[in-house]
Amino acid sequence: MKTKLSFLFLLFSLFSFGQVPHCGFDFTSYLVVKAHEEGKSDNIPDLKITLVNEKGEDVINENNKYSWKYGNQALVFARNHLISKPNEPEKWFFPYAGDTYLLSVTNTFPAEEFYIKIQDTKGKFKEQLVQLQAFNMYILCSSENERQARTFGPRSNNPIEVILVRK
Repeated sequence: MKTKLSFLFLLFSLFSFGQVPHCGFDFTSYLVVKAHEEGKSDNIPDLKITLVNEKGEDVINENNKYSWKYGNQALVFARNHLISKPNEPEKWFFPYAGDTYLLSVTNTFPAEEFYIKIQDTKGKFKEQLVQLQAFNMYILCSSENERQARTFGPRSNNPIEVILVRK
């Protein structure tokens, strides 16, 4: 009996320690856009930022192919939410992104195939189309970041910086 328990404990231990822990964001990445004027650092409010194809047409997230959210809808960026209370230091819902626009995408998202279209809803700035690159994605799980750190080229987890021009 004692050897059976020892054997079961050994198997349990091997199984438990052999498992790779998973991150809550294993299958999700983010595109983060910081849009500002030349010489200024403040993110411009009231922008509509949409994922588009090379013709500037909205990309529809058919059957959640590109994002786990917004199935069968156009993929539109949302502004990061400020969650701090008055008279407290700034605290953002997604703290790594600060005052930016965000879009949740799958880790298999083919960024190089798409563009973002930036439109000012107040009409002060010219519309822009910016092509995406794989390094534009925020990869939230440390195991993926460690893998990428061993590669050459631009690093992920940097916002897509867009400098808007007044009309």
